[in-house]
Amino acid sequence: MAVMTAATPPVQSPTDRRVSARVGSISESATLAVDAKAKALKAAGRPVIGFGAGEPDFPTPDYIVDAAVEACRTPRFHRYTPAGGLPELKQAIADKTLRDSGYRVDPSQVLVTNGGKQAIYEAFAAILDPGDEVIVPAPYWTTYPESIRLAGGVPVEVVADETTGYRVSVEQLEAARTEHTKVLLFVSPSNPTGAVYSREQVEEIGRWAADKGLWVLTDEIYEHLVYGDAEFVSLPVVVPELADKCIVVNGVAKTYAMTGWRVGWVIGPKDVVKAATNLQSHATSNVSNVAQAAALAAVSGDLTAVAEMREAFDRRRRTMVRMLSEIDGVLCPEPEGAFYAYPSVKALLGKEIRGRRPQNSVELAALILEEAEVAVVPGEAFGTPGYLRLSYALGDEDLVEGVSRIQKLLGEARD
Repeated sequence: MAVMTAATPPVQSPTDRRVSARVGSISESATLAVDAKAKALKAAGRPVIGFGAGEPDFPTPDYIVDAAVEACRTPRFHRYTPAGGLPELKQAIADKTLRDSGYRVDPSQVLVTNGGKQAIYEAFAAILDPGDEVIVPAPYWTTYPESIRLAGGVPVEVVADETTGYRVSVEQLEAARTEHTKVLLFVSPSNPTGAVYSREQVEEIGRWAADKGLWVLTDEIYEHLVYGDAEFVSLPVVVPELADKCIVVNGVAKTYAMTGWRVGWVIGPKDVVKAATNLQSHATSNVSNVAQAAALAAVSGDLTAVAEMREAFDRRRRTMVRMLSEIDGVLCPEPEGAFYAYPSVKALLGKEIRGRRPQNSVELAALILEEAEVAVVPGEAFGTPGYLRLSYALGDEDLVEGVSRIQKLLGEARD
């Protein structure tokens, strides 16, 4: 009979465990947490400027809102619709995908989801078994590794830094591959770095994945937000032999300023999409019909409003990079896509700033919030300590004021 000593932890029975280990291991979304704290401080009267959330500051275009209003008056939208999405929206997504990226898919390959996050989770859940490994280039968006773990998989990080423009190489990917590797996660343009892979790099990575028999999940949510000479390239278009093992995730949130409408989608092989649809049929049923009607108007319309928003983001991008680069100890590569800057602040860690010496980017972000009243997200949230993420999807005046405050504070850093 075993004798329990002080060093032996008590065995917890299932009835004693209030939260499952699977869900209990999930951390809160760091980006949403920073945004919530910034909004709470503003509500309390503090002049906080938030660079935390990846959310366009523009209103949703009127023609999209009008479609939602009309849907509210349409009785068929008051009732259940197919769990996988409105047939007309699935067709429109297929048409939009061909128009925007040159990728031809059938509506039966489309699943409409409650935002991009659900699309990512359901895609991983449909193809991963316990212990399957997913190669995750870092810096990564906070939700990717959590979705992989929830689906039973194991995220394997491959880190890129500012010296390569935050782009991973095939050599790095191959070094991370094991007999348990099943999926490569590929994101271009990237959140949080704004990195965009060239057509040649996309093709090289795609052919490597195809040669190794891997699945690829590629997130194309920022497809329309590229700047300068950068070009968005859809991986299954340049590597068509990968299509049978490629899942594309996308949505209306970033392109059409519809973050709160919660409409995303999965495009993939029919058997995988059917499996993910079955999962959704038990998890949520159909996405809100009003939101689907709005998304239908969005993806069916032209890209005039998108071009106007992109022009504003481009202007803000250049302003933010210039101002951040003026700070001693800050290194800020110019992002080529999305709407984030991801500067390295490693040279500032350990320096004295207003009587404190932040040792990591979490402590530095906290200092910036407390002393400058500016909210940023520390690199720890994205798997790479020593960096900060700042979204430039906010008004020009707030952007300049916020970065000016950071300049003033960090300009006080002393050895």
